Amino acid sequence: MTDNPTHTATAASTDLLLQLRDLSKTFPVKGGVLGRAVGGVRAVDRVSLEIRRDEVFGLVGESGCGKTTLGRMILRLIEPTGGRIFFDGTDITGLDRGRMRAFRKRMQIIFQDPFGSLNPRKTVDFIVGEPLRIDGQEGAKVREKVREMIQLVGLSADSPGRYPHEFSGGQRQRIGIARALILHPEFLVADEPVSALDVSIQAQILNLLMDLRERLSLTMLFISHDLRVVRSICDRVAVMYLGRVVEEGRVEDLYQRPVHPYTEELIRAIPEPDPELAIRGGGLAGEVPSPINPPPGCAFHPRCPLAREICQQQTPELTPRQGEGHRAACHIR
Repeated sequence: MTDNPTHTATAASTDLLLQLRDLSKTFPVKGGVLGRAVGGVRAVDRVSLEIRRDEVFGLVGESGCGKTTLGRMILRLIEPTGGRIFFDGTDITGLDRGRMRAFRKRMQIIFQDPFGSLNPRKTVDFIVGEPLRIDGQEGAKVREKVREMIQLVGLSADSPGRYPHEFSGGQRQRIGIARALILHPEFLVADEPVSALDVSIQAQILNLLMDLRERLSLTMLFISHDLRVVRSICDRVAVMYLGRVVEEGRVEDLYQRPVHPYTEELIRAIPEPDPELAIRGGGLAGEVPSPINPPPGCAFHPRCPLAREICQQQTPELTPRQGEGHRAACHIR
């Protein structure tokens, strides 16, 4: 893709920090002796979203639905094959490496794996301070900022001189959060930041993220497969299935009045901690179709209890439903 310097964001309101327009990503599938492309996996299929300043926007769905790919495309860690990304009024989709570097300070990511995302051969001081050194800062100034950030995320004062293997999983994730926030970004992609942690530690990390959101005025894309977590911390949420957004809206609207059958089944599948209550649903039937050869029409129709003939023939578009900003892609409802 080429850079179009005249193409600026079309947002009618400065309240919008991030806009995605028909964003897509197809990964080639290679085969044969020569390793030629024999097909493609459309991991993300024409996704359009808007994220407002100072909100936490949730992105949920089963494993393999394209959540992480979408999050990394926003940061240009993965290059899109189609669509546009607008950040704070600027189309960053085709920016070259030099011009994109200015935006990287404003957009950061917390990785899912608190073990694999940290260099085991480097101390915490080096890991957390590396973004500052890349930015051209040096010496005592860097060490002081690292100490401040370490304190902010709740680690002990002796942490900078220690190595990642000396910390627990929750403490390692705090190191990852400190590294992501050391440049004081405006936008944060939290890619399943608690899924690899014990349940007892998850609440601590979530509380920390919510506290940092208020202190630092963060805007966040929170990626998760756990709908309970998303409901507790997000303002709005989008549900993905096989690369597409099938429903989007305010958290309470979506949880109390889901439109898409897939969203409804995900909510029914949330474990109920009270053993006296009856099981609310039997779970989704069947398996997620292959992204290499997705079914025609609505990709969910092979598993949908409400599917009709039109679902097999036409792909539904996101259309407005009851509730502010509530959209769903369903022929039947």
